[in-house]
Amino acid sequence: MHIHQALKPVFSSFFLTFATSGAALAHTGADSGSHHGAFMSGLLHPLSGTDHLAAMVAVGIWSAVALRTAWQAPLAFVALLAVGALAGFAGFQPPGVEPAIAASIVVLGLLISWRKGFPLGGVVSLVGVFAFFHGVAHGSELAGGAQLAALAGMVISTAGLHLAGVGLGRLALAHRQRVRQAVGAALTMLGTWLLMQAA
Repeated sequence: MHIHQALKPVFSSFFLTFATSGAALAHTGADSGSHHGAFMSGLLHPLSGTDHLAAMVAVGIWSAVALRTAWQAPLAFVALLAVGALAGFAGFQPPGVEPAIAASIVVLGLLISWRKGFPLGGVVSLVGVFAFFHGVAHGSELAGGAQLAALAGMVISTAGLHLAGVGLGRLALAHRQRVRQAVGAALTMLGTWLLMQAA
């Protein structure tokens, strides 16, 4: 089975979820106290903001085009996202969350453009710091209610976005230098614009 055939159901499910997210509760609301409502809020929350969506897909793209092992960065991101979300649930609010999220997009965009990789320790450190801030933002916005259900939804959605990015990187970008550089430049510009908004 070719990789594009194997990933087709994943992309179909991902885009179906994304397309219907506008009609669902992506942020804390009336349903968030129940397990089902909290799970759906966590599942949809990473899809509700351009910054989170772009960063998580970018992690997957970077993994596919620049790293020897595509699962290392996504795994580190999901793990540290969960830690950050738990901190956010507990009310932890470090300074500079929004600038850090925007900076993650700038850095990932540059790394994609340059097809720059790092040893495992560097990958985990870089992605882990960014993931922690993304997690804090999610956890702060979803605090209250069934937190473990929200966390489970958040982790599943984030992993799906990473997988979509890996698939996109492998299918469309890995062997097309100009397209890859254009995607990286677009991410860098988006992150820069978000940094200006957060300043």
